[in-house]
Amino acid sequence: MNFLKTKVFHLFNIDSNIYSQRQRWKYLLLVFAVFIGISSLLYTNKLVQKLSNEERKKVELWSEATKKLIEIDLSDKDLSFMLKVIEDNKTVPVILTNSHGRIISARNLDSLRIDDTRYLRRQLSIMKEQRPPIVIDLGNDEKNYIYYKDSTILTQLSYYPYIQLSIISLFILVSYFAFSSSRNAEQNKVWVGLSKETAHQLGTPTSSLMAWVELLKVKNIDPSIVNELGKDVNRLKIITERFSKVGSKPILLPGDIIEVLENAIQYIKTRYSQKVQIKFKYEEGQQIFIPLNISLFEWVIENICKNAVDAIEGTGTISISITEFARSLVVDISDTGKGIPKSKFKTVFKPGYTTKQRGWGLGLSLSKRIIEEYHDGKVFVYKSEIDKGTTFRILLKK
Repeated sequence: MNFLKTKVFHLFNIDSNIYSQRQRWKYLLLVFAVFIGISSLLYTNKLVQKLSNEERKKVELWSEATKKLIEIDLSDKDLSFMLKVIEDNKTVPVILTNSHGRIISARNLDSLRIDDTRYLRRQLSIMKEQRPPIVIDLGNDEKNYIYYKDSTILTQLSYYPYIQLSIISLFILVSYFAFSSSRNAEQNKVWVGLSKETAHQLGTPTSSLMAWVELLKVKNIDPSIVNELGKDVNRLKIITERFSKVGSKPILLPGDIIEVLENAIQYIKTRYSQKVQIKFKYEEGQQIFIPLNISLFEWVIENICKNAVDAIEGTGTISISITEFARSLVVDISDTGKGIPKSKFKTVFKPGYTTKQRGWGLGLSLSKRIIEEYHDGKVFVYKSEIDKGTTFRILLKK
């Protein structure tokens, strides 16, 4: 067993070191990507501003030139020149209206919607908000108005920095998820390998011990001693089966969660002193059947309760309650221990995190994997107060 513990601990340390190195690389690459993104964005934004200013000058120049040409050409009252000026314009969106607001002509708008009156009215409203029209005095109190707005190129340039920022953000996000997925895949391989190796190492001595127990039963040995030894051997068998199931999707069968919790609590009570009180709140005769892998689910309860015992430091109360809903079930496990800082609510489930000198920090991480990956549920720190206690919540589908 010491050999197994040393081997497993060595494998876990290797995984932790790889994980730490990858974390550093991930953060360095993230900082580098953000630096490149911000630098590119600032430089592009500067170019866009310059191009925008040039384009705006062109629009203003076109506007002034149109005014001058109209003033010169108004003597013959021929509007063909004005229409030609509008039609020769290839970039600036314009609308020509009469004094009554009726649209006479339009240019450089959406060609597929140019015949849509509502669309033209909306564009005219936008143009009126952007800048005053060019007034064409035709005499006899008759006037035409040329409304215009920023050119198509100028409008596209104004959106470009936001598009670029979105692309950079998407790149960073995809890169982050790619690194995370790669890390999780490698970590899962280590998890599975570690579990299978543990199950393999435990299997042979467990089988041998089971044979020895059967042999002792036919000898003149105190039955109570043999019985207790048999319980310990059966426990080793259960532990071996649990480790063998990590890494492969276990079969879920309908099980009474009340009975499962009762069995887990009875086992926990035999391991700790009477100073640790475990209270299980449920209605007498109540049965709640949900899809479960009983062996693995009991492991989750044992792990969380073990952490609760460590938190109360040998003296205190652990309370377990069930809340039933139409399609789901809530199991709350509360203790009167030292509590968990809010900043550590998620950290406690990471492999290797522990506050004990001799702990491996695997219990809660395994529990999270069993509940979320195998039972399609959720497990998290529901609430916690320093020096008052903590509540872990398990959400399961019925």
